[in-house]
Amino acid sequence: MTRRSWGWHLLLVLILLVLLYPVVWLVSASFKPAEEVLAGLSLLPSHATGDNYTQVFGGVAGYSVWHYFANSLVISIGAVIGNVLSCSLAAYAFARLHFRGRGPMFGFMLSTIMLPQHVVLIPQYVIFQKLGMVNTFWPLVLPKFLATDAFFVFLMVQFIRALPGELDEAATIDGCGPVRTFRYVIAPLLRPALITTAIFTFIWTWNDFFSQLIYLNDPAKFTLPLALQIFVDQTSQSAFGPMFAMSVLALLPIGLFFFAFQRYLVEGVATSGLKG
Repeated sequence: MTRRSWGWHLLLVLILLVLLYPVVWLVSASFKPAEEVLAGLSLLPSHATGDNYTQVFGGVAGYSVWHYFANSLVISIGAVIGNVLSCSLAAYAFARLHFRGRGPMFGFMLSTIMLPQHVVLIPQYVIFQKLGMVNTFWPLVLPKFLATDAFFVFLMVQFIRALPGELDEAATIDGCGPVRTFRYVIAPLLRPALITTAIFTFIWTWNDFFSQLIYLNDPAKFTLPLALQIFVDQTSQSAFGPMFAMSVLALLPIGLFFFAFQRYLVEGVATSGLKG
């Protein structure tokens, strides 16, 4: 290995340490007593304690931490299923099917990427309120089944356009229509992009706080991000130790989900940028 390569590797290691420092600090703080957290004297705890985790597993607002885990899991899995199904179908229509207005509709869909979430918040809330869905999981899951995430539609469109068109022609000769062509030809080849969509959707939905705060107001339906807010009482004095402990627990599913599918994530992002 040359001296230049050693220099690049050293630089990457230093950048990695800087990026990992907040995570290490969070894990370390979750084992510190409250007074030591506020003092902030050292990175590692001088008197490590598991009381923070004991308090978290003892329940928050009358519900077990596993209750909030289950709520987050239901919403995240529902969002993943909705995005994977709806975005893949919409992407196949834009990439392979020929219909009137396809170009303008595709351009309009891409323009929604630049639309801030706060612009559509009030109209969406009014719609879900009139449908009686406020304080339920539906406002957080149902839009995912309508291909509302234009980023993932665009990602899959790029992926499908990189696939040879002869595959569709061969399927048509064998008697397959658009639905069967998508199911038996395109969908199996679309797996890297589908897994990429699933990973990002899971992470973004699991970490979502704003939407869940707007639509959920019953503690029985709270997710982990909302449960973290409970540690801040009315006097604005935070239970830092338990809050950090719950933050560590909230990060674990994301880390495990990412490391389990990171190979497909890299493959999906790389392949979707190719041109056919």
